[in-house]
Amino acid sequence: MPRRNPTPPAGNEPDLLSADHDALRPLAERMRPRTLDEMVGQRRLLSPGSALRRAVESGHVHSMILWGPPGCGKTTLALLLAKYCDAEFRAISAVLSGLPEVRQVLAAAGHRFADGRRTVLFVDEVHRFNKAQQDAFLPHIERGTILFVGATTENPSFELNSALLSRCRVHVMDAVSVDDITLALQQALADPERGLGDRGLSISEPALREIAGAADGDVRRGLTLLEIAAELAEGEGGSISEATLAQVLADRTRRFDKGGDQFYDQISALHKSMRSSNPDAALYWFARMLDGGVDPNYLARRLTRMAVEDVGLADPRALQMAIDAWETYDRLGSPEGDLALAQLVIYLSSTAKSNAAYMAFNAARNDVREYGTQDVPMHIRNAPTTLMKQLGYGKGYRYDHDADGGIALEQTGFPDAMGERVYYEPVARGLEIKLKEKLDALRAARRQARDGEQD
Repeated sequence: MPRRNPTPPAGNEPDLLSADHDALRPLAERMRPRTLDEMVGQRRLLSPGSALRRAVESGHVHSMILWGPPGCGKTTLALLLAKYCDAEFRAISAVLSGLPEVRQVLAAAGHRFADGRRTVLFVDEVHRFNKAQQDAFLPHIERGTILFVGATTENPSFELNSALLSRCRVHVMDAVSVDDITLALQQALADPERGLGDRGLSISEPALREIAGAADGDVRRGLTLLEIAAELAEGEGGSISEATLAQVLADRTRRFDKGGDQFYDQISALHKSMRSSNPDAALYWFARMLDGGVDPNYLARRLTRMAVEDVGLADPRALQMAIDAWETYDRLGSPEGDLALAQLVIYLSSTAKSNAAYMAFNAARNDVREYGTQDVPMHIRNAPTTLMKQLGYGKGYRYDHDADGGIALEQTGFPDAMGERVYYEPVARGLEIKLKEKLDALRAARRQARDGEQD
């Protein structure tokens, strides 16, 4: 597509990039960037000379998926694409729109395309569309009828079908830093036309950064908090005081999605911090997940799994502590029971680790699948009847308690076709140090006894 002069998008859609002051529009909407240079954050994606920036500025833009957290600029970037490409901008939400509305929008885009005008179709929360709805866009993307821009907060690899992904470029957008949100707030305070520059507000730099921190990576949220603070400050002579700020930020919450990527990323961070014997990091992620509203019973179940899978026999007490902490939470509930789980997080992170039992069990299951149904060796079969004894069940079995040392070393427990196998290999940590010494000596003695029998 040839480059054209950047002009606001035409059509019946509201001009969200207009600089006209509209008191009815929220501050975050009025301060929406009008050019790429006005965008805060996303330096990696939109820095001068980057591939995406060159494409946007030249008007040669591809269909894309914008993947990032709320308030990072996905909608703004789509609007700017339409502006720089001199294209019609249309937006639909996968939460509110169905297939009939999608078809109407696509049909209108087809008519505009026939008249020589392209359409940027922005689909918010695109991951909420099912496969049939996603497939409806494919022929229009292929023909160039639309420049498709899908926005999602979820991992496209899991939520979007492969056909749509193959026709779009995925761009990852980052949460906006505190420094960049602070810059956006300063711009809003200084702008007399679109922002708050005509109100004579005063606010300290630390207070501004506190608002930026409370925004939690969301520029829109930061501007909304600033606007609320400004409204409250009007009755205090235009000064945003500490008391006003405390009132505005009283119900601050962190960004979290109990069913999305952040949920799985954070439980992964908790598990891996525990495995790495870092109780401080593990406790941080545990607190983050509680703060985000995760069911403590889910966390108790995962911590119990960690006690089995990652601590294992290096410290058998860990499993009992996990069960006790879980039961304590059941009896006390939150917030008192949370402390029992926090203590468990610290203990699991601090104690010795071993996945030897976990690996041994997996190796045994692999052999079960590989060797199929093997007969139990005759000498270790049960022989409760005379007939079974006559058939050789139990013949040659040695009662270990009667053997020297309490172990019949020459006696195998595996099917004949498999030979003796070694699954469990204790690590030199915690209780398994002693188990390793014992089993190493015992296995060597078994080999020597079997070799003696063969001779």
